[in-house]
Amino acid sequence: MNTYIPENASSDPTVNPTHDILDIQTTDCCIVGSGPGGAVLALMLARQGISVTLLEAHKDFDRDFRGDTIHPSVMQIMEELGLSDRLLQLPHSKMRRLSLQTPQDTVTLADFSHLKTRYPYIMMLPQVKFLEFITQEARQYPHFHLVMGANVQELIEDQGVIQGVRYRGGGGWHEVRAILTVGADGRHSKLRQLGGFESIETSPPMDILWFRLPRQPEEPEGGMGRFAPGHIVAMLDRGDEWQLAYVIPKGGYQQIRNAGLEALRKSIVEVVPELSNRIEHLHDWSQIAFLSVESSRVKRWYRPGLLLIGDAAHVMSPVGGVGINYAIQDAVEAGNVLSKPLKTRFVELSDLAQVQRRRELPTRIIQAFQTLIQKRIFAPVLRDNQSFQPPLLLRLPILRDLPGRLIALGVFPVHVQT
Repeated sequence: MNTYIPENASSDPTVNPTHDILDIQTTDCCIVGSGPGGAVLALMLARQGISVTLLEAHKDFDRDFRGDTIHPSVMQIMEELGLSDRLLQLPHSKMRRLSLQTPQDTVTLADFSHLKTRYPYIMMLPQVKFLEFITQEARQYPHFHLVMGANVQELIEDQGVIQGVRYRGGGGWHEVRAILTVGADGRHSKLRQLGGFESIETSPPMDILWFRLPRQPEEPEGGMGRFAPGHIVAMLDRGDEWQLAYVIPKGGYQQIRNAGLEALRKSIVEVVPELSNRIEHLHDWSQIAFLSVESSRVKRWYRPGLLLIGDAAHVMSPVGGVGINYAIQDAVEAGNVLSKPLKTRFVELSDLAQVQRRRELPTRIIQAFQTLIQKRIFAPVLRDNQSFQPPLLLRLPILRDLPGRLIALGVFPVHVQT
């Protein structure tokens, strides 16, 4: 079965809207969500002369993203697209290792400097800058069309085949008719909900409080995790700021709110004493973002005419910061597999299945790794108030580089083929 849309699209009443439609657009591929995966896929398709419409619910990219990591595997993809040198010209910092620190000891979780790659580091780049960079690159291709403020509300379906979406924006309702619709709209994916996809939980849920504090020039670069019985604080180098993640037991947020901001500041300083001279910068709850993390994946990433990628298909835990990495790798494989079918205007169900087949095993492996970290490292500290004990994996020299390779490069290399 294919998802080709004839020029005279079906007049079946089941696909007619109940709203007043301001305009109907047609395109080869409609991508919902201009995050890293959606933007990179749109760029790859536009480079191939494929008409692509990228819909983004927000009116701009100027938001406080938590994921600002560009991994070595993504830098290799940027190089294959001819973009790595210009990307590196943007202001950024480099993370060459991830460390876990307790009051007694420091253990390296991942050392990227040993990797055999031109990019032996994680590039810390504000996601807003990365998205602006990729979409600006895509704008040079006449087949690329970006619509900001497009809030997708409905799928267009005819005889079991998804043929596009309806969105609200610009003062009314609009339609985009497409050969293929791609859901790249993140962990709270509207398309996953509208498409009726069934999810499987992959790791225990946890809650995180995100906030920022000033970073002093003499402090170490990179990223680290601080552990104390009952408390975990992750610190990511953002140049003149630390981006901090305070990991708390699931369901503990209200208890922290009830205890008050001063109690929270005190508990943070107990884990990271050197923040005592700047913790007063955290003076209002509005500075703190609460994130409830529930890692999962859908059983099947596709329906006729519809494909999910990135967090829409597999919600990642923040462990290792691999969400952007895997979303972009999904996008590259989708571009590799689907460019030819889209050019011929026939996308078979087997083409969509091939994208999942190429990406499902790496996703399962990294989610299993994240689950292992949460159960063996996070849970004893948070749930049982135990001191952090480095796992055997980090003690044996023969295994020491595995976490770094898995986090930085992924399970299998993904390359641009189109």
